[in-house]
Amino acid sequence: MKAAHQRSRLKGSPTAAATETVVRTSEPPRLRVVPRIRELWAARQILANLVRKEVKVKYKSSVLGVAWSMLNPVLYLAVFTLVFSVVLRNGLPHFPVYLLSGLLAWNLFSTSLSMAARSVVDNANLVTKVYFPREILPLASVGAAGVDFFTQAIVLVGFMLVFRYGVFGWNLLLLPLALLALLLFISAIAMFVASLNVRYRDTQHLLTLALLTWFWLTPVVYPSALVWQALGRHPVYKFLYLANPLTDVVLGFQRALYGVVSPVVQQGGKATAIPVLAPVSVGWLAMLLGAVVVGSIALLGVAWRTYFQLSGDFAEEL
Repeated sequence: MKAAHQRSRLKGSPTAAATETVVRTSEPPRLRVVPRIRELWAARQILANLVRKEVKVKYKSSVLGVAWSMLNPVLYLAVFTLVFSVVLRNGLPHFPVYLLSGLLAWNLFSTSLSMAARSVVDNANLVTKVYFPREILPLASVGAAGVDFFTQAIVLVGFMLVFRYGVFGWNLLLLPLALLALLLFISAIAMFVASLNVRYRDTQHLLTLALLTWFWLTPVVYPSALVWQALGRHPVYKFLYLANPLTDVVLGFQRALYGVVSPVVQQGGKATAIPVLAPVSVGWLAMLLGAVVVGSIALLGVAWRTYFQLSGDFAEEL
């Protein structure tokens, strides 16, 4: 159903300026959170269907299908193992587990945003002909990326079994908290980029560059302990580094799945501790992730209202 606008011109005296009033008819003028949540819940079947459609379209006419998502982290692993274990020789113990634990969070983030940026544009036929809560479109992108997330988690578990690498303890409690923080943050940014890309199609191209830069600002392939040591004497820089929500989330994933801050290895017949993870407690990381959750909820509120205000004009913009 196309968005429509009713315009009325109110005139006073002949010398008075005309006043123009614009009334939106495709969506209510204000976002009412509780009724909107109920409306989204009622449309959950549409969301599920769109997630299935996104997954099918992504792997259409593909022999391996969803298995391609499992090859993605394996390819990353092969490249970075060659670079950091053979060429640069970082000497990280159990490097595949370390890399995949951070890559798991990063791939969910980058895949969700890449798909969300085009979620409204690629579903123009639905937007212009059928009414449904428009928030479903970027959320469906997050859901489709979640399918890849679970298949890639299988790859990580497989490597942990091969290396007989088991992680147990309180650190595992960081995983659901880090995942919650990640999903909230992704949902907020997804709504921003989805709504902006309808009006400004350069958004999707700028997002590609932003994700490339963001990747190297996040400790996915390099040890966070090195950054911690380098910024140890500069608390302001350390604060700025931790202001990146993806850094905090990846630290949570790595502490939960890799587990050991400074693993001990045998070098030259001597036991040597190699700093890998940031030397902070599990409780400290839990508080940091809690702050990310609170901040992401606030950001999601702003993003949701922005998306809702712009969604009434999607049909005309498309």
